[in-house]
Amino acid sequence: MEAMREPLPATIRITGYKSHAKEILHCLKEKYFKDIQELEIDGQKIEAPQPLSWYPDEQAWHTNMSRKLIRKSPLLEKFHQFLVSETESGNISRQEAVSMIPPLLLKIESHHKILDMCAAPGSKTAQLIEMLHSDMDVPFPEGFVIANDVDNKRCYLLVHQAKRLNSPCIMVVNHDASCIPMLQIDSDGKKDILFYDRVLCDVPCSGDGTMRKNIDVWKKWTTSNSLHLHGLQLRIAVRGVEQLAVGGRMVYSTCSLNPIEDEAVIAALLEKSEGALELVDASADLPGLKWMPGVTSWKLMTKEGQWFSDWADVPSSRHTQIRPTMFPPKDPEKLAAMHLERCMRILPHHQNTGGFFVAVLVKKAPMPWNKRHPKLRKSAAAQTGGSSPADAPCPPPEGSQEEMEEGGPEAKVDEEAEPAGAPLAQEAAGKQEAVCGLFGYKEDPFVFLTEADPVFNTIQSFYDLSPDFPKLNVLTRTHEGKKRHLYMVSKELRNVLLNNSERMKVINTGVKVWSRNSDGEEFGCAFRLAQEVNRYSRGLASRAATKDYFLNPFICAIVLKYLPNPNNPSEPQCPIQLCGWRGKTSIRAFVPRNERFHYLRMLGVEVFRDKQGVGQKRKDGETKEKQEEAEAAVEKEEELENGDENGSMKEETENKESTS
Repeated sequence: MEAMREPLPATIRITGYKSHAKEILHCLKEKYFKDIQELEIDGQKIEAPQPLSWYPDEQAWHTNMSRKLIRKSPLLEKFHQFLVSETESGNISRQEAVSMIPPLLLKIESHHKILDMCAAPGSKTAQLIEMLHSDMDVPFPEGFVIANDVDNKRCYLLVHQAKRLNSPCIMVVNHDASCIPMLQIDSDGKKDILFYDRVLCDVPCSGDGTMRKNIDVWKKWTTSNSLHLHGLQLRIAVRGVEQLAVGGRMVYSTCSLNPIEDEAVIAALLEKSEGALELVDASADLPGLKWMPGVTSWKLMTKEGQWFSDWADVPSSRHTQIRPTMFPPKDPEKLAAMHLERCMRILPHHQNTGGFFVAVLVKKAPMPWNKRHPKLRKSAAAQTGGSSPADAPCPPPEGSQEEMEEGGPEAKVDEEAEPAGAPLAQEAAGKQEAVCGLFGYKEDPFVFLTEADPVFNTIQSFYDLSPDFPKLNVLTRTHEGKKRHLYMVSKELRNVLLNNSERMKVINTGVKVWSRNSDGEEFGCAFRLAQEVNRYSRGLASRAATKDYFLNPFICAIVLKYLPNPNNPSEPQCPIQLCGWRGKTSIRAFVPRNERFHYLRMLGVEVFRDKQGVGQKRKDGETKEKQEEAEAAVEKEEELENGDENGSMKEETENKESTS
């Protein structure tokens, strides 16, 4: 309890997939860490930040300073501005230490198809994207990340987090994770069900492990929170393993230490799987991490303080709130075979962190309810003209929602669906209609360019793109009028988008590649390169930059390049590319404000608000106020991750379901 009374220390993570990561780490070590380690603030001596021993390559660091202290202390103003600027640029993530654990345990490789079931606000999703792009020589890896969240507003926060990383391999969708639809992909001209190689199941929870950073938990937490959330957590976990490929890996995690939300869910999931799932020992995956084994026995307490150790002791009046899956298995042999001790519990006093629970599951065989003889529904038979029962959707697993019937793993692919070569305009129109009909309001469509699209023909000619450039992966967000921006997705995500327009609600996907610049129309191309493309798609930027732009003596798009000099270690030792536009008398680099600060910092020039001109003070003051408001909003969302807001929302959902 002594550790719980202390504020949670701030931790930062450097985005390890970027070539700039070493420069950021060098800047932190040689300047900011040295400047703050001798300070004393309000009687507290600031210690030198230390790397997390279990995080690879010194890419994560923890301090003995709270986030509030960093934000409010004038002595730490420069360090705070550095963190804000680099966070907005996507070079640093201000993420809680225990939140970094689940993505590491997934063991991501570049070809993996990944589902993040409850992704907002997006710190773990950002880690998944980084791991997917660990090889910077591969701008378009075969794998991708589909990040989902049930809350539409939090989905846009998730988009904001993911957009900092500018990946063509991320898609944000908005669904209830407990009945997220099964998706289809086109494989060699046939429709196949999409199964994921990795699933992150970081479910909504009561958040008692976040008490050090979320003060509201102390006032609002009750034992009934876990009772309301257990059923939802189990349904989400069941849906996750249904969509997991055989041989795939799923990580289940919560920021709660209550066994009802932790080991009880894992035990119920293992029992339902009938041997198809294995709880694996992941203790060797993160050397240096301190944790304690999962518990194998526990009791259940109601809000009134009444204890139950067995389902048989629960009165019938409480059967709607207390379920059999909340108790440990009674059979000692079955309990021993589950190996619940392989679950990992991270307690606050272990390494001065928040509380956390994590379990790693491997799928050894299809789930048993997917192998049983499915029940043919009349609607399915009518649509397929009396197809065989083996082709019909499978019934939902025990205890799941009726919605899980839709798009189950054995769901039949509509034989009358559009063939793979159908016109893209028809597919896009079908998607737009589906969004309006299924979800009640209209999202901007995702329209892929066609082979003969006149917009791209001028781009290909002007930028002298190679014939093998994947132009079919380029999309826009409008059917009519001028196209303002062109985005690009990976080939695999294009496959997912085109085959699931009626199944999923897509909030955002793709990385911006070109933006309209009307000044260039008279010179043959109205689109300039966007700065976002330089982060991941270095190969694209290089190919797009092969044309000799200076053949045009006046207005043209340009790519400014800096190549490191290994003989001068005082200079940045990583390449820098900036997209810009050359006018008649000047050259402009299209770089956002925070990225300008980042590049200047790498070149040894520090720019702070209090050092700018007097005439800029009011404007900068307004900017500072806006940035502080935005930062406070992001921090609030991070505090609510799996915390009270999610718990309250899911509690209401659970109550409605229990009374139905």
